[in-house]
Amino acid sequence: MGDSPDIPDDLPLEAEEQEAPPTAADLEAAGQSAMFGEAVPAAESEAKPAPAPAAPESKQPYRVLARKYRPQTFSELIGQEPMVRTLANAIERDRLAHAFLMTGVRGVGKTSTARLIAKALNCVGPDGEGGPTIDPCGQCEPCRAIAEGRHIDVIEMDAASHTGVDDVREIIEAVRYAAVSARYKIYIIDEVHMLSRNAFNALLKTLEEPPAHVKFLFATTEVEKLPVTVLSRTQRFDLRRIPSELLENHFGWVCEQEGVEAEKEALHMIAAAAEGSVRDGLSILDQAIAHADMGAESKVSAERVRDMLGLADKTAQRRLLAAIFEGDAKALLAALDEQYALGVEPLALLRSLMDLAHRITLAQVSGAEAQAPTPEEREILTEWAGRLSAAQLHRLWQLLLKGHDEVKGAPDPLVSARMALLRILHAADLPDPGRLAKRLEEMAANGVASAATAAPDGGGGDSPTPPPAASLGWQQLVDAVERSGNHLAVSIMRLQVRVVELGPETLRFSRDPKFTDDIAPQLREALLGATGRRWQVEQCDTDGAPSLVEVEQLAREAADAAMRKHPLVEATLEAFPDAEFVDKTASPNGDRRASGR
Repeated sequence: MGDSPDIPDDLPLEAEEQEAPPTAADLEAAGQSAMFGEAVPAAESEAKPAPAPAAPESKQPYRVLARKYRPQTFSELIGQEPMVRTLANAIERDRLAHAFLMTGVRGVGKTSTARLIAKALNCVGPDGEGGPTIDPCGQCEPCRAIAEGRHIDVIEMDAASHTGVDDVREIIEAVRYAAVSARYKIYIIDEVHMLSRNAFNALLKTLEEPPAHVKFLFATTEVEKLPVTVLSRTQRFDLRRIPSELLENHFGWVCEQEGVEAEKEALHMIAAAAEGSVRDGLSILDQAIAHADMGAESKVSAERVRDMLGLADKTAQRRLLAAIFEGDAKALLAALDEQYALGVEPLALLRSLMDLAHRITLAQVSGAEAQAPTPEEREILTEWAGRLSAAQLHRLWQLLLKGHDEVKGAPDPLVSARMALLRILHAADLPDPGRLAKRLEEMAANGVASAATAAPDGGGGDSPTPPPAASLGWQQLVDAVERSGNHLAVSIMRLQVRVVELGPETLRFSRDPKFTDDIAPQLREALLGATGRRWQVEQCDTDGAPSLVEVEQLAREAADAAMRKHPLVEATLEAFPDAEFVDKTASPNGDRRASGR
């Protein structure tokens, strides 16, 4: 190598210094200068390294409450204690079925239960030496993999989107192979009732005699759609609806975990709206939390939940019911219109009133305080339970139920609700049937005694007059003519003939002036045929006794007048002034009516 070239003397000092290769500290300082501004001297950076830039926080996506608080152990599964006890005994005694069927309404924990059973059967414990247990540890690899939905031996299938035979054939082919890393290979089939008939038939043989390492877990909301051949090959668990009280407590616990304040009445409304479904209730609670006001005083209030669900205000409900009991139609309509203006649907309002009537009845039967979210409501419902009779409450329920059905199918629900509630209000004025019957009996007893004292034997100007002897003899002659078969003459004799004189083979009679034809020849012939003797028959102008038809009419009128004066009838008409008498003997159809007024 040749000599290095001479360095000119006139180069600046900085150029001479730059010929030395930069150190690692210099490079680091230069990089920091480019990224953050002014460079830090090497010596200073060695003594005190600059802080590394903070990594941006990774924001986790929000998980809805229904997923976040899905039970991970059987102890967290609320409201299904009988099923948990049965499974615990089966695991402890090593009497595990090869197929389980979970049925029940939506959101009660069917799929969650299936996953918990998969955990319980495959858990190996924290030390890896455990066996099947009703309390899976949640820490071992099988437990964590099943909880995260990534376990290779726990296969979940949605029958709603895999309904055909080909999908079931894949299961039949796969069950022949042992589990890869778990104790049992488990197939969870959700909404199993959606499988086709051919798919069920293809699964039957495998379901009846599966390999020892395979378990089937079925879940369905419509168990009646499953073939009997499938039901007979599974161990069935009917998951119950969760009681409202239990849901309310559970939602309160969730709010505590979330750091959210919630009013007790708000939780009560959410639990009632959930209708026994935990998932539905948590979804409503999620919405209620998002619906709450922002700020330091943020909380789930009853007012907000009421607006969100379109429910009637509890105070407005009680005001409506009070207006019905007090018979105040104007207040009733005003309260109804006010609730409708606030967005409350008439059908929801009727349903709320039915709930109140139900709780009042339960309080009356049990003799305890009414169930209510607030002391104010509890006090007034308990007071109503003590004041109203059982018959009044049952009548109120029936009328509300009828009104609910009418509003549900009406073209204008508001108008239908008004008419239904007004009908209930007016029906509330009617006396209780039991008390009324007792009152009528008392009035009747007192009235009969008074009548017996005031009217001596043979008295009473309105009593029917016994028919005279001539009428009785004429009736016998008419009966004889009827036996002879002359029915036309019988009709004339009963309707037209007013007997003036009746003797041996002698008949003198009169008629109503409206009858103008001569009936004497017909009467002579009829009497001859009935008695075998010739009669002297003469029509005259003298007033005679009433005809047989007129006698019957007078007897009916007298009986009707006597019935109206009976103390029991008078008491009934006093209680029901618009009542009507029905005379079922007046015509073959019994359709003659006489007004009670």
